[in-house]
Amino acid sequence: MPLEFDDPDGDGVLRPSLDRFGTSKRPWWRPASTVGRVFLSAGALLVLGAFTTACLLVRHSLERDARFRIAGTGDIQATGLTEVSRSEMMPVFGEDIGRNIFFVPIDQRRRALEQIPWIERATVMRVLPDQIRVAVVERQPVAFTRHGEQIGLVDANGVLLGMASATMAKHHYSFPVLTGIDAGDSADSRKGRMDVYLRMMAELDANGKHNSQQISEIDLTDPEDARVLMPEQGADVLAHFGEDHFLDRYERYQAHIADWRQQYPHLAAVDLRYENQVVLEMASGKETAETANGDAVAPPKASPDTKPASGTKPADAKTIGAKTTGTKPAASSAPNGTAAKSSTAAGVGPKKNKPAQDKKHAAPAKRAATQSTTKRNSASTTHPATTTQGSKDRSQRSTAATVTQGG
Repeated sequence: MPLEFDDPDGDGVLRPSLDRFGTSKRPWWRPASTVGRVFLSAGALLVLGAFTTACLLVRHSLERDARFRIAGTGDIQATGLTEVSRSEMMPVFGEDIGRNIFFVPIDQRRRALEQIPWIERATVMRVLPDQIRVAVVERQPVAFTRHGEQIGLVDANGVLLGMASATMAKHHYSFPVLTGIDAGDSADSRKGRMDVYLRMMAELDANGKHNSQQISEIDLTDPEDARVLMPEQGADVLAHFGEDHFLDRYERYQAHIADWRQQYPHLAAVDLRYENQVVLEMASGKETAETANGDAVAPPKASPDTKPASGTKPADAKTIGAKTTGTKPAASSAPNGTAAKSSTAAGVGPKKNKPAQDKKHAAPAKRAATQSTTKRNSASTTHPATTTQGSKDRSQRSTAATVTQGG
């Protein structure tokens, strides 16, 4: 009789279903009788129960074994702490004192540590038999922030960092002061403004230059227009740098600022956002601008279709001192007939004179004291403000000069 074959695995390999004695083949572990199968099931349950019992006993032993218990705060070690003190970190592990080291929720403790503003990243590890080790990476400040009279710090991600004035003085930080970075803004909004600031600093300091040292204060209220307070002899000048081409605009400013200030002694702000022309804003109350040779020039009347460069229409604004060097600006370079912006928009008020290049920035504590007596208006509004339409005192309105450049 031929042997019978079957293919139980479906792999195309035929195997004999009967052994050589003609009896049916079955797995070695499967009993042939019902009694054998019952004993096999009982044995499997017994082994499973013994394993479970052993696990519970081990867990109970570990929970009650004093060798694995965190006795006190001395068993929690931390590295990388500079601005964050142990007293600020230890409340995160307050529930773990006296707890078995195996039952400390490591991930939860790590996330709680990263909620502390100064901590950027944290690593938490168990060290047998009874210690917790914490490694911390703190945030690095890149600029000062000012909110009213309060001076703080901010990192590259827009996270606001608090620090006492005395501690800031010890660190000898030398950063520009940023306004427009508010704690009420979303994290993405603050990070977007800081990206503009970091790009500006990188462009100004490219190729080994240190142009950023000449910058005193930057208003980032409008992320599309970085307004920079440039220290000049006699009075600071507010420069509109926009959101790109920072180095080109800075070099254009430095190349012409001496001539502009000589021709317009009451220069308050410079708008550099246009390709072939620059808008010069005068301080309020100055109805005439003096030329380079000292002759007074009466301001001509503004044309009816004149519009301000920023999109805000000031009341009775006048455009004066138009100076052409030979090239007409492209039609898309600026709005029709750029006119004056209000000096309140430029953020220019009484200022304390400061050297142009002797010092980059004042210490934060000194700056706060200075601001209590003579506040520096940093143009914190996004769009220029205009004078009151009904005001009869025309001497308080600002004037502007549009300078068209040939290159």
